[in-house]
Amino acid sequence: MQLQQLRYFAAVAETRHFTRAAEREHVAQPSLSQQIRALERELGAELFHRARGHISLTDAGQALLPLARRILADAETARREVQEVAQLRRGRVRLGATPSLCASIVPDVLRTFRDSYPGVDLFVHEDGSQDLVRILAAGELDLALIITPVPDQGPALTTSELLREELVVISSPNVPPPVPDRSRIRIDDLRERPLVMFRHGYDLRELTVAACHRAGFEPSFSVEGGEMDAVLGFVRAGLGLAVVPSMVAARSGLRTTPFTPPGLHRTISVAHRSDVSPTRAARELQRIVMRHGGGRGG
Repeated sequence: MQLQQLRYFAAVAETRHFTRAAEREHVAQPSLSQQIRALERELGAELFHRARGHISLTDAGQALLPLARRILADAETARREVQEVAQLRRGRVRLGATPSLCASIVPDVLRTFRDSYPGVDLFVHEDGSQDLVRILAAGELDLALIITPVPDQGPALTTSELLREELVVISSPNVPPPVPDRSRIRIDDLRERPLVMFRHGYDLRELTVAACHRAGFEPSFSVEGGEMDAVLGFVRAGLGLAVVPSMVAARSGLRTTPFTPPGLHRTISVAHRSDVSPTRAARELQRIVMRHGGGRGG
């Protein structure tokens, strides 16, 4: 049983005339009649009483008509639903991002996407890069903004570099500058300074601790275990210094001190599964992400 056959059947039932039904369906009358006959053979029953100048439904035809109308209506609804998703009038896109990116680039990206596609639902998952890679690989996200390279990323993900961002030191404006005699700070200057440190699994924690280890010392923490908002609050209260992305520092209202060259940087990339074609909404969101990221970084 084909949708086309059901459309032709409904047209004849409603017009009570094969020729007028064919005209309505923009098909030759013999072709329409052949399709009706094929439907009757498949169902094993005649659907119309055919008398010269008069067409009426048989009992089988009367039983089929409401079912055919419902099937045709459901098919039309399905067509519209798919078109709306394909044309970004509806749908959903799931984005993962690290907390620091949620506090910097993500709000502007989502605002631009929402302005262009208000009917598409947005879902954001905030986590560390390694967790985001795992969630993305499990199919629970469409895209993720992660810090690369990621250990054990695996071959299932495709990454596109978005930007290289400078890391800086922030401190409270209510305490003396971290290096009063210089405008820039060295990694070694953090040797005796208490740091406000992010929780384990946070990309910025790993980057900062690794940089201190390369400089030959173990950093000391005044407070540790916080998320981004908590770390900014602890620094604002004068509890210590913190190493954060420059985009976050610019919005924090805290004193910002860059590192001496070559400085500290991190690479931000957009990732998606290699074995699954991104939806149109996900592709459009990635395009907006790349556009926003192209003019940022250090």
